[in-house]
Parts: sequence; C-alpha cells; structure tokens
Amino acid sequence: MENTNTQLLDKIRNIMAEVFKVELDQVPPELVFGDLPQWDSMGHMELMMVLEEDLGIPVTGDTITDLVSVQAIYDYKLGQADA
Repeated sequence: MENTNTQLLDKIRNIMAEVFKVELDQVPPELVFGDLPQWDSMGHMELMMVLEEDLGIPVTGDTITDLVSVQAIYDYKLGQADA
C-alpha cells in the first residue's frame, strides 16, 4: 500500500512539473498555490484539466477551489480511490 501511495504522490508531482514547465525538485510535496509563478489562476486551470485527463479528478467548482496544494490533490485522489 505504501508503494502505491508513493507512486501516486510521484505521479501528481510529475504532472505538476510538466504543466508548470519546471524541474521535479521545484515541486515538493508541500507546494501550494502561488509558490511557483506559473501556479497562478491560469496555470491552476490548466493543472485541473490535466488532472481530470490523467487522474480522473472531476473539474468542479469545489475541486477548483479545494485542490490548491500537492497534499490536497493527493488526499482528494486517495479519497476517490477509497470511495
């Protein structure tokens, strides 16, 4: 189970690095909205679209406003898997 959780966190971080066009080490697990110049409102919408496509996270008003950190995205996806 631990390995699966680590894989999920790595996948989220890799997606974010790709969307924001930064190196993976610039996307630590504690990254939050606004920590990177690229993670502004437009970058956030692009991220939401990629998360929907790659991880099946629905883009809703709630997810757009709630998923504003690596940890929040991870927790949400983990909760989706448990549901």
